[in-house]
Amino acid sequence: MSQPVVTVTHGVVGYDNRAVLRDASFTMVAGEVVAVLGANGSGKSTLIRAVLGLVPLTGGTVELFGTPLRRFRQWARIGYVPQRIGAGSGVPATVAEVVGSGRLARRGVLRPPGAADRTAVAEALRAVGLADRAGDPVHTLSGGQQQRTLIARALAGRPELLVLDEPTAGVDMVSQEAFAGALDGFVAGGGTVLLVAHELGPLRPLIDRALVVHDGRIAHDGPVPEPAGHHAEPGHDHVHPHCADEPAGMWS
Repeated sequence: MSQPVVTVTHGVVGYDNRAVLRDASFTMVAGEVVAVLGANGSGKSTLIRAVLGLVPLTGGTVELFGTPLRRFRQWARIGYVPQRIGAGSGVPATVAEVVGSGRLARRGVLRPPGAADRTAVAEALRAVGLADRAGDPVHTLSGGQQQRTLIARALAGRPELLVLDEPTAGVDMVSQEAFAGALDGFVAGGGTVLLVAHELGPLRPLIDRALVVHDGRIAHDGPVPEPAGHHAEPGHDHVHPHCADEPAGMWS
């Protein structure tokens, strides 16, 4: 059996005496692509931020690669792309420099980049379709291209697990398709992916399993639910529940 990569057991997160995540449990194993789906405010982003220790659990446990989160130190094994923040951020850096910063966890801050670093950066840029923009200032890129730069930065670190929070939200279809291709290549090489999404679009064929979060609870753990009603119309790819008693796969 494949090694567990992420294990959440009875996870609880609360803010100001209000539960945001309630008794969440799931396990994902090496090589899986798991999508966390749900409406805005459902708790899906909180779930993956808790997995990474970015928000503290108030109950339950998280393990990464079989190690309790509080003792986990091998962060080079994980690549994280947060919700869209823009790769520019006012810093006058080139695309290659931003992607190259993804190598720091592997080589350390004080060591200069070597051949392995340059190769990893070049491969990551090719994977997201930005090899021809390597020397351009990142602020000259479109929003979708900046998001692809952040994904390339995560890939450059050669992680075993990629964690992505709404990576295709608000980006153009060309960038969505480039990202899907990069993810496909990452998984083909043995990678594991945990991603939050509101709509899957070109990513849908890559998803092995979906967790649907509703009101802070995991309401569904299994195949990606099929849209129904107006959600099944062309151009509408929402896969989120709208009420507490809605059966899995019957979004209306």
